[in-house]
Amino acid sequence: MEATVYNAQGKKSGSVALPESVFGVKWNDALIHQVVVSMQSNARPYVAHTKTRGEVRGGGRKPWQQKGTGRARHGSIRSPIWRGGGVTHGPRNEKNYMRTIPRNMRAKALFMALSRKFKDGEVVFVDSFGITAPKTVLAKKSLDALAAISGLEKITSKRRNAALIALSDGTEATKKSFRNIGNVACVPVRDLNPVSVLGSSFIIIENPDAGIAILENRASKKKAEAVTKQK
Repeated sequence: MEATVYNAQGKKSGSVALPESVFGVKWNDALIHQVVVSMQSNARPYVAHTKTRGEVRGGGRKPWQQKGTGRARHGSIRSPIWRGGGVTHGPRNEKNYMRTIPRNMRAKALFMALSRKFKDGEVVFVDSFGITAPKTVLAKKSLDALAAISGLEKITSKRRNAALIALSDGTEATKKSFRNIGNVACVPVRDLNPVSVLGSSFIIIENPDAGIAILENRASKKKAEAVTKQK
């Protein structure tokens, strides 16, 4: 497998060999769904929290006597059926949504996502952006040049999650240059995951030789662990 490598001006600068273990993995709906849902569950913030009738302030005294008033019997004004009372079966911030994801499953799901993106023509390889000083205008020019390539027009036109830029050895200048562009995100290649890959329209990998080596090393580790478990 081979792919075209572009420069920051959107011109072809060469090609790169792609390993089948990273960009040629067969799609598996069940595995992708399990890993993505688990990762989203692990990232879920514990914010929503309601109080039960035992935690709501007040309501210690019985509002009226049990019998003789003609009204329904009540023991507390903080009952869930009262306004201002506790909440029944509401969200609680002590609930644990964490799910364990085996390392091999996470790695395989990432490679399946990259393989699907590459098959659909949504993976772009750039030799180097050549940004030495933090300047958003340089990053914008690079994206405009890539958007001129057939099939990559949405890199600049899509309002959200247009591209995920994976940097193998990116400098702070490169990260800061793309930081002010709202529809683009930058991450190290080693931090790529199925959720971020599938959530972006395009994946741009800078310095593909180094980036692919990092991904291939991760694939070899996954294979070695699988062989060890079989023994």
